Amino acid sequence: MSAIVTPSARPLSLTGKRIDWAGLGFLAAILLCLLACFAFLATLLAQVFTDGWGTLADRGSDFLTADLSNSPSRAGVAQAIKGSLLLAGFVAIAAFPLGIATAVYLEEYARDTRFSRLVRLNIRNLAGVPSVVYGLLGLSVFVKLLGTDMADGKGLTGGRSLLSGGLTLSVLVLPIVIITASESIRAVPSILREGAFGLGATQWEVVRTVVLPNAFAGILTGAVLSLSRALGETAPLILTGAFLGTFFRTPNQSFADTLRGDYTALPMVIFNWAGEAKSSFKLELAPAAIIVLLAITLLCNAAAVLLRARYERDA
Repeated sequence: MSAIVTPSARPLSLTGKRIDWAGLGFLAAILLCLLACFAFLATLLAQVFTDGWGTLADRGSDFLTADLSNSPSRAGVAQAIKGSLLLAGFVAIAAFPLGIATAVYLEEYARDTRFSRLVRLNIRNLAGVPSVVYGLLGLSVFVKLLGTDMADGKGLTGGRSLLSGGLTLSVLVLPIVIITASESIRAVPSILREGAFGLGATQWEVVRTVVLPNAFAGILTGAVLSLSRALGETAPLILTGAFLGTFFRTPNQSFADTLRGDYTALPMVIFNWAGEAKSSFKLELAPAAIIVLLAITLLCNAAAVLLRARYERDA
């Protein structure tokens, strides 16, 4: 039998076209768009490093360990780094287990019904919702609804508190965690599952000993990348009460009071300093804080790449 030749597989000489000008024009347009984006990004990064590196070089570790202050010469990002790390830890504890468990259920246990397809579609739609919408959700639910129910006036979350901000960021990254975990689980070859079932393993034993170990690298990468996105969000923190300006730490504060108390984060400090009237905050400290935030984000991404490479090699 002669092979069937599809239109896309025919030589250009047979179709009367020597060069696909439309395709080349489309590729050229995509390349120009990418180069323009890289040019803008490189310009912004060069400006930030030019303005902020002097502050980091002059003050060194003092900028990283000093608290917020109204004086540019004494202001630092220690409280902001602590707040960002607490938010990241809260997101890791709240969003990652729930997102991975949801992905395991949807891929390994849920039947292919209209309801399950609707759930998957909604999860993918939620991943594309702007972060400010999640901020409005956090303001309505975690700040107002759950923040003013108890006798002390602070409710379950404490209103505009670290707990409200952490829950809002957890909801924001949860669809992304579910999608990345689902894709990693789906990428595990079916022959591995069939072999485990053939040896008499139960569904949970297959998931625990075959599926999750082989999908762990992709799940971990998606989780860390989701965490790095949460670290850079500003709009949800503004709406859920991250502190703008200078605040002082209360001595002998318990961990529960910390969760229900005032907080700030690096994106909020950058936002505040960029709007300050004093030029030192706007032109020197804000770029230096941006460099710190970029460094933390790059460390998270580098950790994701290294961990993925390690677990893929072990697998």
